[in-house]
Amino acid sequence: MFISVDEAYQKWKDSTVQFVDCRFDLQDPSKGESDYRAAHIPGAIYFNLDSDLSDPVHEHRVGGRHPLPEWGAFAQKLGDRGIDRNTEVIIYDDNHAFASRMYWMLMAMGHSSIFILNGGFPAWKYRDFPTEKGTVEKTPVEYGEFQVNEKLMADQNEVKQKLTNEDVILIDSRNAERYKGKVEPIDHKAGHIPGALNYDWSQLFEEGQLKSQPDIEKHFQGIDQNKEVIVYCGSGVTATPNVLALQQAGYTNVKLYPGSFSDWISNDENPVDKEV
Repeated sequence: MFISVDEAYQKWKDSTVQFVDCRFDLQDPSKGESDYRAAHIPGAIYFNLDSDLSDPVHEHRVGGRHPLPEWGAFAQKLGDRGIDRNTEVIIYDDNHAFASRMYWMLMAMGHSSIFILNGGFPAWKYRDFPTEKGTVEKTPVEYGEFQVNEKLMADQNEVKQKLTNEDVILIDSRNAERYKGKVEPIDHKAGHIPGALNYDWSQLFEEGQLKSQPDIEKHFQGIDQNKEVIVYCGSGVTATPNVLALQQAGYTNVKLYPGSFSDWISNDENPVDKEV
């Protein structure tokens, strides 16, 4: 799931892998691609959160601020950039959230050989490994047949139906201030989905690296592994590191709510709790 920078460098030297740069800045959507053009891992292609990993925002924000793209269109973009269903892929960014989103999407399509670069591009630069400027063009290919695993995701209706189900745990991946409703810098309502537990996704990392397996297991020890877990954030991006970490910790029934809180509040009738 996560690969060390040394292992990734060896695969790069052996030319056995396709690197994908997913750097992005929610406050400055053009920054990620600008940073990619300034310096990236040699041979890496760029995928943009807004235009490649998301659909345009729908009316009334139904589906959230970063709705999933149509799967066939995403597969076409993969093929256009030289990736087929058998390509080994290492995804990186500079904070793990956007790389995790793409990892989760590929996983949902059944793509078998995917890694996230632990430490991201900063770790690569810290080791003084090679970089290059500009953009990378690849020979287009057909991505190939795939089947999306719908069991990996939950929509708004499913979350509503399971709000009072004691066999389902809902996790909010945002920071505590947003979860409690004390601040809300992006969405038009503050608070969280009733009953959700707060597990800030950023707590999975220390000095830019994913924490050790024992630390991750300890982090989630309050969550019953026999229950279904549905994970959300603001728009289905920063929830994905929690989804992947839960899977790594041995949880086998974990779903992403892709629309997340921004989709939930697109319906004014949906309840919202606060702790202020």
